[in-house]
Amino acid sequence: MREFSLPALYEVPADGNLTDIVRRNAAQHPDVAVIARKVDGAWQDVTATRFLAEVHTAAKGLIAAGVQPGDRVGLMSRTRYEWTLMDFAIWSAGAVTVPVYETSSPEQVQWILSDSGATACVVELDGHAEAVEAVRASLPALKHVWQIEAGGLEELARLGQGVADATVEERGSLARADDPATIVYTSGTTGRPKGCVLTHRAFFAECGNIVERLRPLFRTGECSVLLFLPLAHVFGRLVQIAPMMAPIKLGCVPDIKNLTDELAAFRPTLVLGVPRVFEKVYNTARAKAQADGKGAIFDKAADTAIAYSKALDAPSGPSLGLKIKYKVFDRLVYSKLRAVLGGRGEYAISGGAPLGERLGHFFRGIGFTVLEGYGLTESCAATAFNPWDRQKIGTVGQPLPGSVVRIADDGEVLLHGEHLFKEYWNNPGATAEALADGWFHTGDIGTLDEDGYLRITGRKKEIIVTAGGKNVAPAVIEDRIRAHALVAECMVVGDGRPFVGALITIDEEFLGRWAQEHGKPAGCTAASLREDPDLRAAVQAAIDDGNAAVSKAESVRKFRILPAQFTEESGHLTPSLKLKRNVVAKDYAEEIEAIYAK
Repeated sequence: MREFSLPALYEVPADGNLTDIVRRNAAQHPDVAVIARKVDGAWQDVTATRFLAEVHTAAKGLIAAGVQPGDRVGLMSRTRYEWTLMDFAIWSAGAVTVPVYETSSPEQVQWILSDSGATACVVELDGHAEAVEAVRASLPALKHVWQIEAGGLEELARLGQGVADATVEERGSLARADDPATIVYTSGTTGRPKGCVLTHRAFFAECGNIVERLRPLFRTGECSVLLFLPLAHVFGRLVQIAPMMAPIKLGCVPDIKNLTDELAAFRPTLVLGVPRVFEKVYNTARAKAQADGKGAIFDKAADTAIAYSKALDAPSGPSLGLKIKYKVFDRLVYSKLRAVLGGRGEYAISGGAPLGERLGHFFRGIGFTVLEGYGLTESCAATAFNPWDRQKIGTVGQPLPGSVVRIADDGEVLLHGEHLFKEYWNNPGATAEALADGWFHTGDIGTLDEDGYLRITGRKKEIIVTAGGKNVAPAVIEDRIRAHALVAECMVVGDGRPFVGALITIDEEFLGRWAQEHGKPAGCTAASLREDPDLRAAVQAAIDDGNAAVSKAESVRKFRILPAQFTEESGHLTPSLKLKRNVVAKDYAEEIEAIYAK
């Protein structure tokens, strides 16, 4: 199939904007907890009425400070209650939110605030304020900086005391559906990030149709979602706005370091994350079972869960014997894993990278279904996702209702719909190229099956052509290799080379545990063990598993273990954890040459 679409389930209001959501919630669900915040380490519910009042208080401060309709306001913070509060406050002041990753360098901060022409910026921590201050001299448009952790929101509240409620209502009603809501700067695997202009219409079309298609996951008064993704990323914004539209309760935490504790305390019914989160849950559980001498039981339980999930797709369903094994392992293993995930959840949504069929079947098999989706900043997050009632594991699902997915003659995935971005800010050339012929050209390669389910097989610009003329899409084998607990990142190489090779980094979190189990010296590192035969054998097992998913010509023949992980700080990952392949290739050119040395 070359093209597929689904009818819209949600009609975008022509004269509305995203501030309508908080006003409607306060009017229709005044006592419903729409969001929760951490106070002295404990979760505290915030009703729709209270949230609207706090949004208006902050908006009044912005208006009193001179923020004008259409002004761009930077927002640089970790994921927390105040991020969501200020997002809606900026819109209520008639302005446009410009997210800045909280890990951004001063140079990146300068580019985003300068290119967007931001007149004000809200930051969280001292380090964020220092990053802005370091480049403030080159930002003549920037008039105000408020710091959350230094009383910035209290200052806004004082500033706005003289602003009338009617003024906020008027300001909040100025924007129309086709006006910009936010400018989200793409992570930039190559070159400077581009400012992606997303309208109020785009978010309405995106979140409204997702909520309607997944309605059982968004039951008001019953369901909740815990947000731990960065809100500077468009996926995080989806996780913020869709619950507000439902509405269901939203909780925000700044990172995933203590994710299991947060899940246990908040007990969400829905989790939205990236594959690495679900990989960590699986690998941590397996490593703990092995440390407790129960590794064999866990592996049998995992195999049973996968077999059970696969049998659910078969006409005859699971056999009696499989059902009996499943019940035993549900009591011994699966129920404990569900408890780690909060104990109330049955569904999760995964995006950002491929999850992998094995992991997809594993989680569905334990009673925690992960619905995989796909999207880009330019498509306002998800442009395809698996429906809750007709999941196809291994695909990224069907198109967002009201949108169209087309496969071009060269295999590129093209998109059309109300959820797409309006333009790249100050970059008409890039806009024209991306939206040629009225379709957004994603740069991804994919296929559609007979039911309109999309599979992503690689990136158009990342296709490797070996010396023998074989086209290799790295994503398939890289994702399979990276699923191994010891592997942090895998980058396939081989363009113009006689065979495919790989650069491997070791997950530092699991290395210590592995080293102890295998009798290695305390405090050893990937750098000290990179030629260790046991570590190489473990990595080779991951390589062999990846090779099983591809043809011989596409398989990895040789690999190099690198001395350190790829990180955002090292310049090898974007803030959304995508590989900067050109940077890795340049910095590790000698390692790549060593793969092909005789």
